[in-house]
Amino acid sequence: MTPLVVGQLLSPEYSLGLVALSFLISFAGSLVALICAGRMVGADGKPNLAVVACAAVALGGIGIWSMHFIGMLAYRLPVGISYNVPLTVVSLVAAILISGIALYLAGGRSKFSKPGWLAGSLLAGVGVCVMHYMGMFAMNMRASMDFDLNIVGLSVAIAITAAGAALWLAFNLRRLSHKVAAAAVMGVAVCTMHYVGMSAANMICIAAAPADALAIGGNYMGLSVFGTAGAVLIFIYWVITGTSLDAPAAARRVRTS
Repeated sequence: MTPLVVGQLLSPEYSLGLVALSFLISFAGSLVALICAGRMVGADGKPNLAVVACAAVALGGIGIWSMHFIGMLAYRLPVGISYNVPLTVVSLVAAILISGIALYLAGGRSKFSKPGWLAGSLLAGVGVCVMHYMGMFAMNMRASMDFDLNIVGLSVAIAITAAGAALWLAFNLRRLSHKVAAAAVMGVAVCTMHYVGMSAANMICIAAAPADALAIGGNYMGLSVFGTAGAVLIFIYWVITGTSLDAPAAARRVRTS
């Protein structure tokens, strides 16, 4: 292996298996979020905050954050990479909170509204970018990052557009087949934003990685995140389609029968 030189531009590679998993988890999270969105408003016109929370976890925590983190793990450099735990956790919480607020603004209060949709799209798009670049700065490695601001701007535009599409689809689709197709589109959009954002950074070799006592890493972390995220999605789907949180939907069916 050729020794690295300080100041050398590092060439990244990707694990195609983890790239595929990143899309799959984004698709699955988006689909469960779409299913949740159809149940966020009760028969009385009031929001079911428990369902809003489930949708936020499915979309923000799984469809967006887990996709981004697995995508980060797919990113390979000729230096070791670990991740700062506090920043990683903050980025996860931020993704869930921002998604919940955006979903609530767009259609969780009573019904889908254009002003709420626009506000939610802007909030979610900017929030996704903040979460993404926070995740990049959580990388602990023997490299510094030099960003191409034009590509950063492109990633922001993609994120806002993708957020707008996701929120519109969440509240304007009813048939399951349409939701499956929409989830695939959302998965592609989220992945596109992520990998465009990653390409904005040029990695420059430095003398040594910063000391970080609270860092995590490992060869199997991608599979661990995928498995954990999948289990959470299964639980959310089970809860949402069960009787506890589905009472408003059940009430609607009784009233219309």
